[in-house]
Amino acid sequence: MKRFHVHVAVKDLESSIRFYSALFGAEPTVSKSDYAKWMVDDPRINFAISQRGDHIGVNHLGLQVDSDEELEALRGQAESADLSASAQSGTCCYARSNKYWYTDPQGVAWETYHTLAQVEFFGTDNDAPSRPASESESQSSCCAPLSASQPSKIGRASASCCR
Repeated sequence: MKRFHVHVAVKDLESSIRFYSALFGAEPTVSKSDYAKWMVDDPRINFAISQRGDHIGVNHLGLQVDSDEELEALRGQAESADLSASAQSGTCCYARSNKYWYTDPQGVAWETYHTLAQVEFFGTDNDAPSRPASESESQSSCCAPLSASQPSKIGRASASCCR
């Protein structure tokens, strides 16, 4: 089953957490010093906010799926429509995921992804020594897709996560 995903870059995390907790009627399911996420069932949405990225506002949209089979089915749909994508696997933000990034005609970044596991620190793998994000990592945008001007054809090549 699919879950709609929205990631918004915010200026003030604390006030944004208060606002969205009131709006969704629930506290975040994940809360970090620079990030929060709500997994809401009605409506079925994965809503995340962070203080990462260059611009305040919608960072990207996406569809989260429950399996790699569902992810590959979405990739097949995109491939049959001749859409370009960037494949990505590994650790990104606070999760390990397999994903594909797309850019719509307006330049809005979209991701389709299957989350494999949560991780404690930004951009680290649970098997790797845990460490907080460096200053340069915390200033970079999380899991950014390839720029709209340089899409690659859909494939299984893995892109680096948090460049």
